[in-house]
Amino acid sequence: MISGPVPASPEVLAAEAGAGGGPGRFGSVALVIGGIVSLQFGASVAVLLFPRAGALGVVTLRLVAAALVMLLVCRPRVRGYSRGDWATVLAFGVALVGMNSLFYQAIDRIPLGAAVTLEFLGPLILSVATSRRLLSLVWAALALGGVLLLGREGFDSLNLVGAGCALAAGGLWAAYILLSARTGQRFPQADGLALALTVAAVLSLPLGIFSAGTALLDPVTLGLGAAVALLSSVMPYTLELLALRKLPASGFAVMMSLEPAAAATAGFLVLHQALGWAEILAIGLVVVASVGAVRVAGASSHG
Repeated sequence: MISGPVPASPEVLAAEAGAGGGPGRFGSVALVIGGIVSLQFGASVAVLLFPRAGALGVVTLRLVAAALVMLLVCRPRVRGYSRGDWATVLAFGVALVGMNSLFYQAIDRIPLGAAVTLEFLGPLILSVATSRRLLSLVWAALALGGVLLLGREGFDSLNLVGAGCALAAGGLWAAYILLSARTGQRFPQADGLALALTVAAVLSLPLGIFSAGTALLDPVTLGLGAAVALLSSVMPYTLELLALRKLPASGFAVMMSLEPAAAATAGFLVLHQALGWAEILAIGLVVVASVGAVRVAGASSHG
């Protein structure tokens, strides 16, 4: 487990020096928020794809399109890395395909609010496990209260398989946070992410083809899949990888509590889903918890 940023490799330091250095702590916070917003818009587009390609088909479209975009943009080199570097990339790819596949299986069976709430338990536990400050426990508890309040209406009659998929996705989300941080320190720019997405795309292909078949080749489905890939994979994963070079894993994990709040807000703004007093209070709680976690992370990095 890591409680702070992983020291960058010489190759990463050289690349950042050439680019003028990486983002500061508050810049990293902005990157995380940008990734969350992008992810929620991507989720709204993904909803349109479920009737066309199914959950596993959408995952495959997402990962394959994202991998192609990242390979074209980054053109990562494949020589000069250690076995540890490649093991990190392979593990990162497995976490990506598992996290996405399990979460989409979950929201195919249980309400989105309940699924996001259960999935967030993974990053929340990571936040508590990796933090060395008592105050971090307070912010984590506050975030948990807000998330549970936000998802309370979806817990009345949960499908056990869907709930299990959401919890498993949460465990892989925690692994994703740790592996994204390590990948960002071992590979320059977003090269490691491009390679990990390639691994994830290759692993998802058999599942997607078996599930959706020729539906994956429909032009409209391909176009929507490319949009989902950009909004839900390329943008958020890249922004989070860059942010994790400066933010400790514990603070980043609590910031992920903004995900269900952002989803509820997007539902109100885009889908015109009304927010009651409980939802508004829940959003306020997770926002306060995220701000507190960032301040604790900043104090830890300077202590």
